[in-house]
Amino acid sequence: MTANISRRRLIESSIVGTAALAGATSAFASKPVAKWDETVDIIVVGSGFAGLAAAIEAKNAGANVIVLEKMAVFGGNSAINGGILTATGCPQQKLHGIKDSVDLLEKDILAAGNYMNYVDKVRFMAERALSNYEWTVNYLGVEYLPDAIGQEGGHSVPRYVTTKNGSGSGIVSKEIDKCKELGIPLRNRVFVERIIRGEDGRVEGLEVREGYRFPREDSGKTKFIRAKKGVVLCYGGFSADVTYRMYQDPKLNETLDTTNQPGATSELWRETSAIGALQVQNDWIQCGPWGCPREKGMGIGWMFNQTAAAEYGLWVNSDGARFVNELANRKVRADAIMVEQANGRKCFAICNEPNVGPLKKQRPGLLDRMLERKIVEKYDTLEDLAKAAGIKPDALKAQVEKFNEVVKAKADPVWNRYINNDQVPLVDGPWYVCELQPKVHHCMGGLVTDKECRVLDVRTYKPIPGLYAAGEATGGVHGAVRLGSVAILDCLVYGRVAGQTAAKA
Repeated sequence: MTANISRRRLIESSIVGTAALAGATSAFASKPVAKWDETVDIIVVGSGFAGLAAAIEAKNAGANVIVLEKMAVFGGNSAINGGILTATGCPQQKLHGIKDSVDLLEKDILAAGNYMNYVDKVRFMAERALSNYEWTVNYLGVEYLPDAIGQEGGHSVPRYVTTKNGSGSGIVSKEIDKCKELGIPLRNRVFVERIIRGEDGRVEGLEVREGYRFPREDSGKTKFIRAKKGVVLCYGGFSADVTYRMYQDPKLNETLDTTNQPGATSELWRETSAIGALQVQNDWIQCGPWGCPREKGMGIGWMFNQTAAAEYGLWVNSDGARFVNELANRKVRADAIMVEQANGRKCFAICNEPNVGPLKKQRPGLLDRMLERKIVEKYDTLEDLAKAAGIKPDALKAQVEKFNEVVKAKADPVWNRYINNDQVPLVDGPWYVCELQPKVHHCMGGLVTDKECRVLDVRTYKPIPGLYAAGEATGGVHGAVRLGSVAILDCLVYGRVAGQTAAKA
């Protein structure tokens, strides 16, 4: 049938198609800029893991690049991140005799994501888990605990390494140092007002306000910055924006705290939508199940709840019963806690002295700080702990005895939890306890990008010229649930790709 199409009809259809495309792009066109105040090759928006990685790669590829950060402090959520990085195949895994593979990592990510992930993106990322770890060590100079390997919920085996300072700042600070070494300008207090898209559909640059003072919407002086090669968006998520997150998921109201810094808001999520950027899965928002109600934000209690109790202890409700696989993915655990709370039961993370050894070794003095701040409580006996926390003593004692059989057998027939090789039965005190409270943590959805990190147009499904993105601003990698310790991997791998791609434009 194609062979019978006349030359006239072919030309006519081509004209119609071109007109339709022009109409699609012009519908999202910005008001033309009369005069640009500054011109660079590449503008990176956001100074977290992804943005700094993009800037470094773009600069190394020969581009003139600047980084814009709306807050006073660089790093965003990345700087207060827990500092745990998926590193399949790393020396720490080998030291502990842990068998892992790219295939298993990919399988875990897809399973946690309810197979809503873009498989090619997951595979690409998983294949670079080891080389990414090596890049942070050999190129950036990041220091990790040399003999510690951890397991977040949803992972089949322990596979995360931890920065020596126990924070994402251990990576961000090294990225900032590298940017300074390369001569990349880092500008704080710069708010992006508009992404300027021309009549031809290309992103030409940004309208910003320099001297911005969060959260004053009218602060700062207007400036227009042109990007000859492109704009790379690494603006993160919106977990601190209660209004916007409630439009996506109404149950995430103001009663829930967030682990995010205050600037994790939705302005650029709405702006990218307004200029015709395709977005997906914005209503899939993750709550961290290991939060503690006795402290604001991310805090430090999560390290006990996860690194000690979830990996080497157990989680129980106020009836003294386990209610979830302590190493299930974050959504499963957060949802389980919320169900218990809805039924009038509190939830607690419990561990004993022998099993808090790994936490003490990884973070000397941290448990003492938790005790001083009364985030974690310490008791000589399990009965004392139960009475103080409001847990049924006899039921808790019976549950711990039953759980100890699971530890001895290295098999959990009820909850199918992975039992760590180094875990011992919970017998000897003293005992430690911390209450559990989910906190809004990570946005799985976001901008749709192709394998080269080019943002797609909502009408044509083709890349928007001059627009790239990486990190939590993008969707499709994690699907329904992001596995813990995979965020840094995602941000660094795709941040680097975005910078490389933009520099080639």
